Amino acid sequence: MAGFEGSKFNRRGVIVALLASAALAGCGGSGGASKGEAGASVAPAANGAIEKPVLKLGFIKLTDMAPLAIAKEKGFFAEEGLNVTLEPQANWKVLLDGVIGGQLDAAHMLAGQPLAATIGYGTKADLIAPLSMDLNGNAITLSNKVWNQIKPALPKGADGKVKHPISAAALKPVVEGLKRQGKPFTMGMVFPVSTHNYELRYWLAAGGLNPGFYTPGDVSGTVGADVKLSVTPPPQMPATLEAGTIDGYCVGEPWNQAAVQKKIGVPVITDDQIWHDNPEKVLGLRRDFAEKYPATTAALLRAIIKAQQWLDANGGANRAEAVKVLAQSNYVGADEKVIAASMTGQFTFEPGDTHPAPGFNIFFDKFAGYPFYSDAIWYLTQMRRWGQIDQDRPDQWYFDAAKAVYRPDLYLAAANSLVETGAIPATSIPKTDGFREPQGGFIDGITYDGRAPNAYLAKFSIGLKQGQKVTPGGVR
Repeated sequence: MAGFEGSKFNRRGVIVALLASAALAGCGGSGGASKGEAGASVAPAANGAIEKPVLKLGFIKLTDMAPLAIAKEKGFFAEEGLNVTLEPQANWKVLLDGVIGGQLDAAHMLAGQPLAATIGYGTKADLIAPLSMDLNGNAITLSNKVWNQIKPALPKGADGKVKHPISAAALKPVVEGLKRQGKPFTMGMVFPVSTHNYELRYWLAAGGLNPGFYTPGDVSGTVGADVKLSVTPPPQMPATLEAGTIDGYCVGEPWNQAAVQKKIGVPVITDDQIWHDNPEKVLGLRRDFAEKYPATTAALLRAIIKAQQWLDANGGANRAEAVKVLAQSNYVGADEKVIAASMTGQFTFEPGDTHPAPGFNIFFDKFAGYPFYSDAIWYLTQMRRWGQIDQDRPDQWYFDAAKAVYRPDLYLAAANSLVETGAIPATSIPKTDGFREPQGGFIDGITYDGRAPNAYLAKFSIGLKQGQKVTPGGVR
């Protein structure tokens, strides 16, 4: 698919016509509304002059912040009449507080953050996610010590190399050995409501290891845990692993490949192997910002969508240039070779064992930018599964919570205006009622249907069931 070239069109200050088409089907009843046409939406009042042209956006130093960096460096923000400053944040908590407090207008955000804030877990704020930043992009890395303990027993291919994906069941002897010594097996993740936390927990549970449950007011989530999980900011993961504080971690790139380069750890599985084409980060902002500045919000979304398309254009032909941008100290600030190891269609598990990974980072293809309600509901099911949502909720609650945060109406207003001007193809907008069809591709073989969240939760052997609650003494 040809990428959009900013020089071909000059749309600074373009007034986008209101899209007076049929309303996007909501999440009523069972969530199974009939599918509408691509882009069917009542557009918000996003036409007219930019109300707030000077913006500050936050990000964490990860390669999946690329749409923001590219929108800045390739002139997509400026093309939309926006003067944007991109500001790295120390950690996800600081970033979240910056958006809630108004110091940041929007941010590259963990998908679970606007959902958790809106339902009142950890903090309370009305945040929205009108755009998904990407699919995939994370991996799980183990220390050399742990890897050397499990490697001899792992299945090998004809070439003598370890077969992937690797089940967490391989860790059981190591975990049990430490337990007999009275020591915990500890892994790092980036935030309690991060994709990384839920992916790591999903992988461990699929391998028969309990990652622990949360109780009200408890952010450690260690009740009944076989494996202890702790929070570490992404750029600090390799150093924390090298210091021996943690035995492994789940993080986004380039911090898994950094462990390979430093020869301190070995990635064992990518998140795409845990859940094929899983949703990752979102653009998060306050609901009242979008209401107060509708034209600014639409312009912001248009610029990022164009950057997403640029990143995936022509089979990733622009990725080498993107790597150079991301390597700059004001963005990710890692070595180009480390960033390129995953951003350019390959992934190294250990020296000499590099695999093709053309879909490791997807920014535009496969409708990566569309904020599906079912993606939001998956995160909410995992919050319930591990006790962050401390009591049962009916299916309708999940639908309503997802619809309050994920805003395909805003996405469609921006995307359809780009279709009208020829910037993106109409085929890049899904024909959907906001739900994906039931999804497979999970490491445990379980199928996920966002229209039936409670039925989905009932399928897991490890995780809260209907009627169960977590107490400090265990699940009851």
